[in-house]
Amino acid sequence: MQDASLLAAIDIGSNSCLLEIGHFVGDRLVSQTCRKETIRLGGSLDAQGQLSSEAMERGWACLQRFAPLIADLPRERVRAVATQTLREATNRALFLARGSDILGVPIEVINGEEEARLIYQGVARLLPPSARRRLVIDIGGRSTELCLGQGFEARVTRSVEIGSVAWSLRHFVDGGLRPAQFEAARSSALALLRPQAEDFAATNWEQAYGASGTAGAISRVLAAQTGVPGLITRTGLTWLQARLQQDGHSSAVHLAGLREELRPVIGGGVSVMQAVFELFGIEQMRVTQGSLRHGLLYGLRATAPVLP
Repeated sequence: MQDASLLAAIDIGSNSCLLEIGHFVGDRLVSQTCRKETIRLGGSLDAQGQLSSEAMERGWACLQRFAPLIADLPRERVRAVATQTLREATNRALFLARGSDILGVPIEVINGEEEARLIYQGVARLLPPSARRRLVIDIGGRSTELCLGQGFEARVTRSVEIGSVAWSLRHFVDGGLRPAQFEAARSSALALLRPQAEDFAATNWEQAYGASGTAGAISRVLAAQTGVPGLITRTGLTWLQARLQQDGHSSAVHLAGLREELRPVIGGGVSVMQAVFELFGIEQMRVTQGSLRHGLLYGLRATAPVLP
C-alpha cells in the first residue's frame, strides 16, 4: 500500500498521547499502526496554569517517537489535536510550537464541544448501525465529554472540566482512598455535572456507552472479576469503590486488569464515574473501541484529497 493512501490522527490528551494510522476499505477503518504513551500532562499544571518544563519534555519526547511513523504521509492526511490540559495551559504556545515542528504538522487545540462531537463520531462509526438514541461519555484526565446522538449525528455535546487526574489531585492527593474522600469527590463531581442533568437524563437516550481512558480502565478491572468484558454496572462500581476503600491507599492497590500507571488516578476516575451513573440514571454502560482519534480519521477521510 502506498503511504499516500493512509491517514493519521494524533490525540494529545491530559494523561496519554495516542497515534493511529489506518486506511479505509469502503466505510470500514483498517488500522495499520496504533501507539499509546502515558505523558501525564494533566497533573503538571501549577496554580498559575503553567505547564511544567518536565511535562513538556515528556510530551515532546513522545512526539519525537511518533514523528518517523508519519514522516512519509502527505501533511493534509495527518491531523494532530490537543485537548483539556492544553486548553488550560497559559504557556501552551511554547509546547505547541515545538510540538508542531517535531511532527511537521500543526497541533490544533480543539474546544470541548468539538472534542465531544469527534468522540461521538468515533464511537458511532465503530458501532453496529442502530436507530437507537445513544449517550456517549468520555471521562478523561481533566475533562469529561458528554454526547447525545442518533446514528452518526451528535445532537447535544458538552464538556465539563472534571476528570480522573484533576479529581485525584483534588480529593486523593495523599494517595488515600478513604470513604470520606470518595464522598467528597462524588459530591463535588455531582455539583459540577448537575447543570447537564436535564439534557442527559435517562429519558433522552436508550443506550449508554463509555469511551477511552477511565471507562476502559474500570471495565478491565471489572472484567477480571466477572469475566464479562466491556461492561460497567452500578453493582460493579459499588464493589470497586469498596475494594479501593479496603485497600486504603493507592500504593496498596493491586487489582487484576489495572495498569500500574493508572493506580494513582483510579480513585478520581471511579468517583467521577459514580457521579455520572447517579446523575444520568445509568444502570449499565458498554465500553466501546471508538474514540476521539477515530473521529479524527473519519473526518480526514471526508476532507483529504481523493487519490487516483
